[in-house]
Amino acid sequence: MKIADIRPGMSNIAIEAKVVDKGEVREVQTRYGPRSVADFTLEDDTGQISLSLWEKQINSVAIGDTVSIDGGYSTQFRDKLQLNIPKNGKLEITK
Repeated sequence: MKIADIRPGMSNIAIEAKVVDKGEVREVQTRYGPRSVADFTLEDDTGQISLSLWEKQINSVAIGDTVSIDGGYSTQFRDKLQLNIPKNGKLEITK
């Protein structure tokens, strides 16, 4: 799948894209207590999308990496399309 094909509310997304930007790591309150989250920008030849990574996943990815995501889902947050990875989803660095 390409970034341009992703719409809000989709699930089981499989995509490969390059990490082009990393936002600040921030602490947020969740129903499970405080957790760290950071937003990354992914890019392919069709566009860009924001990817939210939590806790240990944050430091496993760097700008310039090409990542493969399997089992992701999309949401809309503050009018911005976001890609998320559930606990049973997969994130791998391919390059």
